Amino acid sequence: MSNTDGFVEEVNEEVRRDRLYGLLRRYGWIAVVAILAIVGGAAFSEYTKAQNRAQAEGLGDAMLAALSIDDRSERAEALAAIDAATPTSAAVLRMMTAAEQAEAGDTQAAADTLNTLAVDGDAPEIYRQIAAFKAVTLQGTDMPVADRRQAFEAMAQPGNVLRLLAEEQLALIDIETGDIDTAISGYQAIVDDAEVSTDLQQRALQVIVALGGEPVVPNSADFTQAGDVLQGN
Repeated sequence: MSNTDGFVEEVNEEVRRDRLYGLLRRYGWIAVVAILAIVGGAAFSEYTKAQNRAQAEGLGDAMLAALSIDDRSERAEALAAIDAATPTSAAVLRMMTAAEQAEAGDTQAAADTLNTLAVDGDAPEIYRQIAAFKAVTLQGTDMPVADRRQAFEAMAQPGNVLRLLAEEQLALIDIETGDIDTAISGYQAIVDDAEVSTDLQQRALQVIVALGGEPVVPNSADFTQAGDVLQGN
C-alpha cells in the first residue's frame, strides 16, 4: 500500500512538472518580455537623466563663458548665440540677453528681444508676461503715452501676475500727463487691493501723500504704517 501511494505521488509530481514546463513553454515569453521591459525602462530613464544632466551642464558652461566676456555688447551676442534645449532655458537666455543689451545702451534691441519672448507661444506664461512688462518699462518715455497706456491696461487685467505693477505704471502715466486726481485714485485702488504686497502698498501710500492726497487704509492694522508715511518715516 505504501509503495502504491509513493508511486502515485511520483506520477502526480511528474504530471505537475510536465504541466509547469508546458505552461512555461507556452507563456514564458510573457515573463521574458516583462523583464526586458523593466530593464529597458530603467536603462532609458537613466539615459534620459544623463542626457538632461549633460544638457544642463553644457548650458551652464556656455552661459558662464558668455558672462565672463567684459564687453556687454559682445556678452549679449554670446548669450543670444547659445542654443537652448528647452523653452524655459530659452526664455531665461532671452531675458539675460535683453538685460545685457540694455546695459550696453541698446534699448531698442533689448525691447525687441523682450517683445520676441512675449509672443513666443512655447515659452512659459510667466516669462512672457514679465518680458512684455519689461519691454514697455524699458522704453519709458521713448514710447508714446497712448501706446504705453494701452499695453499696461492689457497687463492690468485679472489673471496677469503683474496686474498690480501694471496698475502702478498706469498711475505713473496719469502723473506724467498731469491727471493727479486719477493718479491718486489709481494708487488708492492699489492700496485697497487684497493681493497687494506690503512694499507696493507702502509705496502707493507714500505717492498719495506726496501728491497731496489723504490715503484711506483698508484695515486698522495698517494705520500705523499710514501714520509713519504721513510723518515721513
